[in-house]
Amino acid sequence: MSLSIQAFTKRVPAFAAVAAALVGLVNLASTLTPNIRWRGHLLLEFEPVEAIRLFHALSLPAGAALLLVAPYLAKRRRRALQTAVALMIVLGLFDLLKGLDFEETILTWGVAVVLILSRDAFTVRHDPNTLRSAVWRVPVLALIGLAIAMVAIWTGSHASFGTVATETFDLLRYQPGPIHFHHHIPIGIHMLELGTLLVIAYVIFRPLTVPRTPPSPAARQVASDLVRAHGADTLAFFKLRADGHYIFGEDRRAFVAYAIQNGVLLLAGDPVGPRDALPGLLQQVREFADARGLKLGALGASEQLCPLYEELGLRAIYMGDEAVVELGRFSLEGRPIRKVRQSVTRLSKAGYQAELHELRGLDQETIEQAEEVVELGRQGAPERGFSMAMESLRGEHDHETLVVLARDEEGAIRGVLHFVPCYGRPAVSLSFMRRDPATPNGMTEFLVVRAIELLRERGLEELSLNFAAFAKWMHSPEKRLERLLGKLIALGNPFFQIESLYRFNAKFFPRWEPRFLVYEGTFGLPRAGIAAMWAEGQLPKPRMRRASAVR
Repeated sequence: MSLSIQAFTKRVPAFAAVAAALVGLVNLASTLTPNIRWRGHLLLEFEPVEAIRLFHALSLPAGAALLLVAPYLAKRRRRALQTAVALMIVLGLFDLLKGLDFEETILTWGVAVVLILSRDAFTVRHDPNTLRSAVWRVPVLALIGLAIAMVAIWTGSHASFGTVATETFDLLRYQPGPIHFHHHIPIGIHMLELGTLLVIAYVIFRPLTVPRTPPSPAARQVASDLVRAHGADTLAFFKLRADGHYIFGEDRRAFVAYAIQNGVLLLAGDPVGPRDALPGLLQQVREFADARGLKLGALGASEQLCPLYEELGLRAIYMGDEAVVELGRFSLEGRPIRKVRQSVTRLSKAGYQAELHELRGLDQETIEQAEEVVELGRQGAPERGFSMAMESLRGEHDHETLVVLARDEEGAIRGVLHFVPCYGRPAVSLSFMRRDPATPNGMTEFLVVRAIELLRERGLEELSLNFAAFAKWMHSPEKRLERLLGKLIALGNPFFQIESLYRFNAKFFPRWEPRFLVYEGTFGLPRAGIAAMWAEGQLPKPRMRRASAVR
């Protein structure tokens, strides 16, 4: 029952936008058509004809303004609701005073009443500063638009200032002026007018902004403490990335890390904290997103937390599997793993060796050599990661991480694996896996096998190796559709290397643990999917080119 009410509430803004647009169009049509004669004669007994004309003239911009406000009602903007109700009250009054148009008044005020009763559905709030800034920005924008229009008209006519001013105001009111153009200047003026009005509407109805400054050192310390206390999930440590933003529960017992992409507040993995603190935290996050006009999503959510998202009215879709190697069960013995065994043997005979270190125990020169290999391994590609990797080897928490270094026969570092801890369980999670492109084939397999052996000797039991997108559809499809999707993924492998990553992970016979993409709304999956790919660096994000500063 609660979900159905919640679903209805989510649809109210869309219905309100359609109703407001309909009211605006009806009032525009009423303004542009003649009054009913007998009503006009009756109205003249109460007001002069000049007043009737004035209210006719005022109804036109008021109806047009309502059309501009309607899209922001669909976006749940609270200030748009207030503006729409005010416009409808005024329009209903104008309808009576310009022609005793009772039908339009009943429709307009009826919709206004419905909007007032549905006000709780408009959850997007606004920064008071945006309204204060609009007090000076709106007039400035209007003056700029007016000046451009006058310059365009003067350029096309070279008339006097008075004539240009008269023509400008007439064109803006869609009335014929003293100048007769035989080209597209009037159309250009109308387009400029519409563009200026759209920009003004954007300035007025901007929602609350999200924090752009990085978390404070105190906030980072709280997040770090929570990860140490409750970070058993293999993705928990990655929330300590330097580029992350946090939302803490009211009692500071749990938190989420997030990024804003494509209008989606995208959570990185599961929230961190005790289980009983998570429902309240997620409800708080939902309200935070709603107040800023953002959709809510989560990348890499675990199967255990999907019910909590569903209680909030969100949806979850399978996005792939995490490959977890059980170190105690791993062995190079047997025919199925012979190719990996051959790679390890070949690299060992070539003089390659592997060593495990705590990153904090390495000297500066060794760390710089490791970072050089990490950079070479990128091969010019941008650094990727959001929910499943750190942004660099070194950082505020590098003293808690491990590295496996592969050295060649001359002692030079040629491969690097970087691991982060999972607290409360004997496990680590892979952050970086890079090798010098000049090394022989099989180097990555050599690194992983040696890492498994060294981590096992250290007393660890599990290694979260890699995430393989849509792995289930390739390793164990259950339905005909899943088998078909698996074949389509194989066809796209040259572009995204999804199948290649799955097959690499499968070499080490891991346990597959599903991860999910959480999204909001029936049609919210494409939006959340693009947000996830932008966040992880899997899809180039369009950016405005900025001119380089002149020094």
